[in-house]
Amino acid sequence: MEVRLRQGALWFTPLLCLGLVCFSQAQQSDKVISNQNPCISKVSCHDCIQTPTCAWCALPEYGDKKRCFQPSLNADDNLEQCPEEYVYNPANVFSVQERRPLAKGSKASQQGQYGSSSSSSSGSYSGQSSSSSYGAHSEAVQISPQHVSLKLRINEAYRMHLEYAQADDYPVDLYYLMDLSNSMRDDKDSLSRLGEELSQTMGNITSKFRLGFGSFVDKVVMPYVSMVPKKLIDPCGDVSQDCIPPYGYKNQMPLDENSGRIFSDQVKGAKVSGNLDGPEGGFDAIMQAIVCTEQIGWREKARRLLVFSTDAGFHHAGDGKLGGIVKPNDGLCHLDRNGMYAYSTLQDYPSISQINMKVKQNSINLIFAVTKEQISVYDRLKDRIEGSSSGQLTNDSSNVVDLVKDQYNRISSSIEMKDTASSAVKVTYYSKCLDATGPTKKTHKCDGLKVGTVVQFEVDIEVTACPANRNEWNQTFHIYPVGINETLKVDLEMQCECPCEQPDHNTYKHKSSFCSGYGTFMCGVCECDTNHFGRKCECDQEKQGFDITGCKLDANSTVECSGRGTCLCNQCVCDTRSDPNEKITGQHCECDNFSCDRHNGLLCSGPEQGSCVCGKCVCAPGWKGSACDCKATNEACISPEGGEVCSGHGVCECGVCKCQDDASGRYNGRYCEKCPKCIGRCLEFKHCVQCQVYKTGPFSQEECAKNCSLAPTPTLVKKIEENEAKDENLCLYYDEDECKFEYVYSYDAQGKIHLRVQEERECPPHVYILGLVLGVIGAIVLIGLAFLCLWKVLTSIHDRREFAKFEKERMLAKWDTGENPIYRQATSTFKNPTYAGK
Repeated sequence: MEVRLRQGALWFTPLLCLGLVCFSQAQQSDKVISNQNPCISKVSCHDCIQTPTCAWCALPEYGDKKRCFQPSLNADDNLEQCPEEYVYNPANVFSVQERRPLAKGSKASQQGQYGSSSSSSSGSYSGQSSSSSYGAHSEAVQISPQHVSLKLRINEAYRMHLEYAQADDYPVDLYYLMDLSNSMRDDKDSLSRLGEELSQTMGNITSKFRLGFGSFVDKVVMPYVSMVPKKLIDPCGDVSQDCIPPYGYKNQMPLDENSGRIFSDQVKGAKVSGNLDGPEGGFDAIMQAIVCTEQIGWREKARRLLVFSTDAGFHHAGDGKLGGIVKPNDGLCHLDRNGMYAYSTLQDYPSISQINMKVKQNSINLIFAVTKEQISVYDRLKDRIEGSSSGQLTNDSSNVVDLVKDQYNRISSSIEMKDTASSAVKVTYYSKCLDATGPTKKTHKCDGLKVGTVVQFEVDIEVTACPANRNEWNQTFHIYPVGINETLKVDLEMQCECPCEQPDHNTYKHKSSFCSGYGTFMCGVCECDTNHFGRKCECDQEKQGFDITGCKLDANSTVECSGRGTCLCNQCVCDTRSDPNEKITGQHCECDNFSCDRHNGLLCSGPEQGSCVCGKCVCAPGWKGSACDCKATNEACISPEGGEVCSGHGVCECGVCKCQDDASGRYNGRYCEKCPKCIGRCLEFKHCVQCQVYKTGPFSQEECAKNCSLAPTPTLVKKIEENEAKDENLCLYYDEDECKFEYVYSYDAQGKIHLRVQEERECPPHVYILGLVLGVIGAIVLIGLAFLCLWKVLTSIHDRREFAKFEKERMLAKWDTGENPIYRQATSTFKNPTYAGK
């Protein structure tokens, strides 16, 4: 099969031999051709040109021949039957509308221009290309070309070239957005001292540097901020004068060139505030700092850095409901004359997707400078926002200058290409990046760039499908480097229909006589009204024709429309299926896209391996088989160690070894490398090896000399290693002493057997059972005696201590009659003799 390339599409030349039977071209049936030609089943001009490699013949009198054809198949015959002026085969058209060369920025009087290599293109090329020096342009140019136009056919990718180079002394706008809640008090003091250093450091990178400053706290509503009057006046809860009422966001200092000292003064003069909850209203501040272009002072041609500094988390869309704020954020600027965010208590916080959208629209590089406790959260956040990065601040923000410098160098040394193409357009990027001699890789990002380094990208643009809305057939999208406010504008026109299908075309005729007055003539064919059909709309819905010869596949066929359609007016109307993706096509309904072989329930093993065309699977490169389920090579049947296919003991079927049996036994294993039941000669030499080498085994020395006289004399080696290259067979046994011995046998060219035997058996170490038992018993006795002695010593010590304590207490005891608890005073009884009981 011959394969030709035409702007990314493959053209197939039909095979005239099928299996063992070959046909002349005149003998091929429509079904055989349709297996190789995807154009045959297309019956309208727009369907035809939306199929890669297909062309349409608009010749009015074209008979029964297929109007949609492949020009690569017998091109001379096609042009002879259909004159060239009637053939519509649109090509991809590429033109450059604006190409300014890559140019540096200027420092003082210095001007220059990067070298720029022009890109080659297939298809027609036209447009304007500027080759003037940089002196004709007053600003840096980092991407070239700047504006192109494309006319593309469906599913035919077009490759264009673009270049990028980082400009020298490119302007930089840095806006520092700081959390001024009470916990950031020490950070504010550090930043005020480092303001001039930050300005000087960035000034060394570019002479066109501007610095600005803004601050934020949170929405002034419960539960974010305490609404107690005393707390509103002094939310910090101290008697200092360095705390002001809370606010949402304030633009403290617009971007300014003479920024170092002003920045320090602004930061030093800014006072902290406070709120209740942990997260802050940083998203409100980010949104306003991005979209308020005029108030902040963002320049059109500059790298825009927004440094967001905080020690806390953030509120996002939906959190506003806690404070009774349900109106979504509109993504617009709402700063008043004093630079305060006026809609802080009227609109909800923006969402992450809103922030990401505004960052892309305004080419902002967002840098999250946060403390150690929050870095993990913002590391995940930066993955959701294009062109953003994150770095860790020290507790007092003293490393902010180094952090900003490092993040800027990281951003500026990397280029990432993105686009705004719709879902109907597929854009793929390829580049060698900085490896000019290396292979082109599929990538949209290059790292390690320096000023003046030119990076070339190859961009494949492919229309995957025509949108249902005709207004979307003409689109404009942009290809841009992330974080750079320069783009390549692409005007795309999708070639979804033929000009002859338009009412203003000179061949377009409504209710044409050629169509029996019942249809519209366009592109050489009739589009009939709802009551008529046929090639010339000659058939009426109520009067079916009786001629059925045109509905039979050939003169010998007895089935009309292949049994899958209805013959109406000598034409086949194919049946429709319940599944709209299943189609019955062809002039005689002989083709379909659903009756091909399946593998694992997938038609033609799935779209990556094959597709169903006219009842047969057309396999993708590298696959074969009726269901495209077989690898086209035998690589899967060869062991990773090399060798023959299936180790020479089987055949490779569909990437799997089918092992065979031979006289030596049955082979198995993934590569038929195993033969568990193969009869070898290991056992034959076992007893002889034992008696000859190790003087063990069942043979005595006399029996050994008698029975082993014909056995080969063994060669002794230190260690047995099987040599597969010499086709050696390893034998391994254990003798009655549980010792392992090994040997190998092999055959030389004359068929003589050779034995190699390991000198020493590998025996387990001898264990003295009686000594081990006695040792264990003795150890138990000794341990018991030791425990008894220890117990005796401890109890003796304890008794001595108790006795000494008793003696000491006895000696110190001083008894007296009043205090002695065992002394009891005598009791005297006196009897009054004069007492008579009255």
